[in-house]
Amino acid sequence: MKEVEAKVQFTNADDVEEFVKAAGKCDFDIDILYQHVYIDAKSFLGILGLGLSRELTVKYFGQNADFEKMLKHYAVA
Repeated sequence: MKEVEAKVQFTNADDVEEFVKAAGKCDFDIDILYQHVYIDAKSFLGILGLGLSRELTVKYFGQNADFEKMLKHYAVA
């Protein structure tokens, strides 16, 4: 399986909470990156620590239809 990468941006803590819940249901690792900082995407406080106004990169190896739907919802065009 190949690595999947997507750009996302959150506007408030509720968005992050919804994203983390979806990521928590996946049985594979999901990382969020900002510049050279890697955070576990299943960590609510970790994502909040990166800042809400920033464009973040999500990287993962795996497949989950619900999670991918969530990614599209927060995707940066």
